[in-house]
Amino acid sequence: MSFSFSTKVLKCDPASISFDGVDNQPHITSPQTLASLQVASRHLLESLQPVAFPTETVYGLAAPALNAEASARIFSTKGRPADNPLIVHVSSDSMLQSLLPPNYTFPVSYKVLIKCFWPGPLTLLFPSDPTKIPSIITANHPTVAIRMPSHPVARALIAISNSPLAAPSANSSGKPSPTRAEHVFRDLEGKIGLILDGGACDVGLESTVVDGLHEDGTIRILRPGGVTVEEIEKALQTAFTGDLIPKVLVHRRDFVDDVIEQAPTTPGMKYRHYSPAVPVTLLRTVSIPPRGVETPTPSTLLTSLKSSNISRSPLKVGLLTPLESVVAKKLLEDPVIQWHQYALGSLSAPAVIAQRLFDGLLTLESEGVDLILVEEVAEGNEGLAIMNRLQKAAGETCWVDLQSL
Repeated sequence: MSFSFSTKVLKCDPASISFDGVDNQPHITSPQTLASLQVASRHLLESLQPVAFPTETVYGLAAPALNAEASARIFSTKGRPADNPLIVHVSSDSMLQSLLPPNYTFPVSYKVLIKCFWPGPLTLLFPSDPTKIPSIITANHPTVAIRMPSHPVARALIAISNSPLAAPSANSSGKPSPTRAEHVFRDLEGKIGLILDGGACDVGLESTVVDGLHEDGTIRILRPGGVTVEEIEKALQTAFTGDLIPKVLVHRRDFVDDVIEQAPTTPGMKYRHYSPAVPVTLLRTVSIPPRGVETPTPSTLLTSLKSSNISRSPLKVGLLTPLESVVAKKLLEDPVIQWHQYALGSLSAPAVIAQRLFDGLLTLESEGVDLILVEEVAEGNEGLAIMNRLQKAAGETCWVDLQSL
């Protein structure tokens, strides 16, 4: 059954929310914020309808994780494939324990990562107890992905609802993840009844997903995200010594697993994601091109753009590039193309680029550009997650020759 809603947006002030260090219960000083959270909780638990809410990563589309009927509405609202599992969000250690198999013993590496990065943008795979977790959440896998968000509104909503919440990004499946309430409204208006507006997301990219359940003790990063590989390595090196330090392996960089790509244990692995409604071309200006691949100069790229099969004149092109971009400076010299520029930030601050990436894609899409050119960044620190998203968003890739400039 499909529903049509008059979508309401309710404000929440994250600064009005604090948490008791003993029981992790929220203390809310703003009456408006408390009322918004209570309305959202009733929407989730009584109406069993999904609610969009802010997290530190991106806006999520929540449903009670232990209710299969409610969780199914996430899939129908987003148009999400049924074999794409959901991440479960908790607000406390006790809520986490309630989801796990009886007498489950945490790997020491998990204890370290939880101490360092929870609450925060880190998701961990745990053994799933099928008597507690509906199969629709795990896509019938024996593991379940769980994290504790740090955004005050997200944690408060979970705590007030007294229910773990399953939540992918609050967007139509395949589109860029929303980092502002207006992104959600523009995409899902009429499809959901309620959006909690807690302002812009601080991280701007989804959580890092870690699988530490293998017998060899390795930490396998299935999806890079808000916690960097370097931060995880540093935390483990601080807690362990010598040969006991777990190896950190990144999927597709350090290992390949065809099985989980075809039947993913976590979101963001199998399907094309993060793509706006207009074509995206990734301009490679950092990595070395494969042998035999053409590498046009910016001038040649301009000629190619002008001869494209897009009939509208003037051609409207979105530029999503770092502040230091040499290729953007050259392209912007052309007066014929109508340029729409969105500066991602400085290369010296990759966290800022990460925070602005999805907003840039969605802003340029809303400005009605015909296509978007987005520039590569180095894959260190947040750059790894940035490039993970861009490679999935882009329909085409072009290595640009900057040697002549």
